Amino acid sequence: MKPDVQALSAYLLPQLAMAARMGLAIAMAIVLGLAFEGIYKREERTSPGGIRTFPLLTLLGIVLYSLEPKYLLPYVAGLVAISLWLYGHIRSGPESAASAGDLPRPGLMVPATNLLAYTFGPAALTQPAWVVVAVAVAAVLFLESRNALHRVAQQVSSDEIFTLGKFLILVGVILPLLPDHPISQWTPITPFKAALALVAVSSLSYGSYLLQRYAPARVGALWPAILGGAYSSTAATVALAREQGRLGPLAAARPDLGIGIVVATAVMYVRINAVVAFFNRRLALLLLPAMAACFALAAAISGWRWLRRPREKVPQAARLPAANPLQLGAAATFAALFVILAIASAWVSREFGSRGIYSLATLTGFTDIDPFVLSLAQGGVAGMSLPGIAAAILIAASSNNVLKACYALAFGGRRAAGPAASALFLLAAVGVGLALFYAL
Repeated sequence: MKPDVQALSAYLLPQLAMAARMGLAIAMAIVLGLAFEGIYKREERTSPGGIRTFPLLTLLGIVLYSLEPKYLLPYVAGLVAISLWLYGHIRSGPESAASAGDLPRPGLMVPATNLLAYTFGPAALTQPAWVVVAVAVAAVLFLESRNALHRVAQQVSSDEIFTLGKFLILVGVILPLLPDHPISQWTPITPFKAALALVAVSSLSYGSYLLQRYAPARVGALWPAILGGAYSSTAATVALAREQGRLGPLAAARPDLGIGIVVATAVMYVRINAVVAFFNRRLALLLLPAMAACFALAAAISGWRWLRRPREKVPQAARLPAANPLQLGAAATFAALFVILAIASAWVSREFGSRGIYSLATLTGFTDIDPFVLSLAQGGVAGMSLPGIAAAILIAASSNNVLKACYALAFGGRRAAGPAASALFLLAAVGVGLALFYAL
């Protein structure tokens, strides 16, 4: 009688799948053990755990979980027993065992990693494979980056942590509770949309701010200019132009400062389109060719000037001043500008139509264009076509380029900042031409 192939396959496949899951759990325990031994087992350290202990703990967790997977009584009993043993081992260990050389004290990391290895088995049997892999990799990274994380913790001030905590409260607690319906007939913008715009812009600026403050300084002004463009291209332009003005006749030896001004503006186009895409993908796709063209032009000008720069001396790394964008004052200013511009856009559109919006876009370019751009992206102007809105955004960006060119000339001087200012005027003209194309 021939064996039933179907029945045999139905029996074997689940067993093979379980064996694969067990193998994955043991493999991740071995990886964790390797990292653990590299940190806590140097110079014959006696900390419990390691490349043999962790796989055994994983196997123990699999066995105890499999004995009674419904109420988990054997598994919980094993967890309690291991916890008590780890507590007794650490309490009875000599106080001097953790003070040899500059090795880290075990603390809670040793029992935590042992208990984590114990959970790999049930997690592999009940959860997708990526969960176990992700947990193991994260644990290894935390083990290996101990010194780097402690350095970061020492560098970050308590004020910034407090500010980040308030921002997280805004995102996780206040934002979901805000009403998502217009509270005034003057504008369709809702309190939820206003707060969401604040969160989107602040998050992008905060990432750039952290990199500017804590990332290692690179040679020259290009890397700070890229980060400054993601934070605020206007602020980056003012800072770089002031550095040119401070150097005076010596500014000719720092062409990277003028190039950085154009680079910051190139990044501005990427930033605007990314923020618009968060709220209105159709508008972002419509804007993409124009933004890409302006970015490409700014990048080409920067690259051409970079290749032609004198290379006798390596420029010193530049640092651009940046304030924490999550601070209450900056957030309140953005929120107030957003609401004011949203109401102004709705009123101007109703009274003067598209031409009024274009005039308002020109004026807002001399302030912070983010609130105006986001109010348009969220539908702050009812009845205006997407090409018209795209034209208004391009006009605002072009007007802002004119402002930055004037700042560059005022703070950096005509000779030092002239090439950068000319590039910004060119980008403004190209932006206006593209806006006319969208508007017609």
